[in-house]
Amino acid sequence: MAHGKVKRAKCEDCFFQQNMLCALKLSEACTTFRPAERNLAPERQLAFTFRTDRARAAYAFPQPN
Repeated sequence: MAHGKVKRAKCEDCFFQQNMLCALKLSEACTTFRPAERNLAPERQLAFTFRTDRARAAYAFPQPN
């Protein structure tokens, strides 16, 4: 299994830095770093799906054999 190099966050790549909204003078990205290419769009969250075989039962647990 090949491992790629992880791209480190840089202050120059931050939305706030590129739009002149950052007031911090740090050598590396801070905890408020947001990638500029996303334009402050939130991360996509996982979708929750129900398993139909358990959701329709009287109890949500499998019946003993």
